[in-house]
Amino acid sequence: MASWSTDDLVGPDGEDWRVPVSELESRIQELSIRLSDAKTPGVLIQNPVDLYYYAGGRQNGALFVPASNSQASIEQGGNGATFFVRRSISRAKFEAGGSDSPILVEKFPSLGIFAETLTGIGLEGAPGLQFGEIPADFCQKFQSVLSKLGNTSDCTKIIHEQREAKSDWEIEMMREGAKIQQQMFDAVKQSISIGATELDIVAAAEAVSRQSGFGGNVQMRRFPLQCDRAVIVSGRAGGIPSFFDSAIGGTGPHPLAGMGSGFNKLQPNQPILVDLVHVHRGYVVDATRMFSIGKLPEPWESRLSDMVEVSNKVVASLGRGENCSRAWELGSELVENMGHSEHLMGMKPDQSQFLGHSVGLQLDESPVVAKGFDRPLPINGLMAIEPKLVYVDGSIGIEDTWLRTDEGLERLTLEDNNQWLNHC
Repeated sequence: MASWSTDDLVGPDGEDWRVPVSELESRIQELSIRLSDAKTPGVLIQNPVDLYYYAGGRQNGALFVPASNSQASIEQGGNGATFFVRRSISRAKFEAGGSDSPILVEKFPSLGIFAETLTGIGLEGAPGLQFGEIPADFCQKFQSVLSKLGNTSDCTKIIHEQREAKSDWEIEMMREGAKIQQQMFDAVKQSISIGATELDIVAAAEAVSRQSGFGGNVQMRRFPLQCDRAVIVSGRAGGIPSFFDSAIGGTGPHPLAGMGSGFNKLQPNQPILVDLVHVHRGYVVDATRMFSIGKLPEPWESRLSDMVEVSNKVVASLGRGENCSRAWELGSELVENMGHSEHLMGMKPDQSQFLGHSVGLQLDESPVVAKGFDRPLPINGLMAIEPKLVYVDGSIGIEDTWLRTDEGLERLTLEDNNQWLNHC
């Protein structure tokens, strides 16, 4: 049988869905400069999400990126970024751009000679590792292997901060994801009926997402969080807390998947909260809208109107360039004045302490609209802003993903859809 072919690695209708080489080049160049500014000679990237970001794929291996103008850098005659791959080398080369790749791809050497291999290509001193992204035993193993080069530093923050501001290409991926997400909401509206389970409605949204290329995982940064891309909760299920650090818990189908949608059946005149994530070529968009079968009794609609006002307050603050912590203060103070503070983002003792989270390749990126984030959302940063209220008999709120531009915040998700409550 003939060997497999890279011709098979295509998107829909034969499209090339690889990360553009120009993206990889600019990302590696910026990381090299950041490493130099931090006086770190280089970094070993091993987290799969960051391997995709810098090397175009998540093959099993470690990407070495040298600091700018170090002996290992291209400027000084070195090889520059080198991806040491266990498997699959041929696929790693293709995903990194093939013959146009800015990255040298090589077989991963024996760990016994790995330190010597790195010094052989010009590394001076111990490279940084991703302490905040890889398992402790994995990190300790590489610290031991590299100990002859010195003490390794943590480069997690350097990488996280670089990824906060998105490129034009990344923003376009998220715009495309938002178009698909609108189709998911349309499918939800068509599927809602009395007696259908929450999972029945999730299946309708999932079908759209999968058919459009969703890969099956929503990447999370914080351990031990895991997230379903469709969280649909109705009536009392919307008031059930879970392990997930967010306003909405839900029953989930069973205790190991104890978050989100379950077998609860939809009933008339109850709030149905629909929180949908779509991931397009790795990039997350997040939005929430409310649905009901028949009219919602008061005070549900007035609560929803209040959350729209809170969202507008947070959006305006971030758009002015104020710190994320200031946006949290303004939003939470408004909620308190409205009389909802006991129900904001959950009920005591299970309230989450944020009103928005950055998104990109992961659902829970930085910065966050919360205490302690005393810096603004950067230009070209994307934030999912999601004020929600939770009660014993249900939950209600809105959410959209916003892009910060020079003019303020631009809504990416459900761009022309201000129908916060949909009657079915």
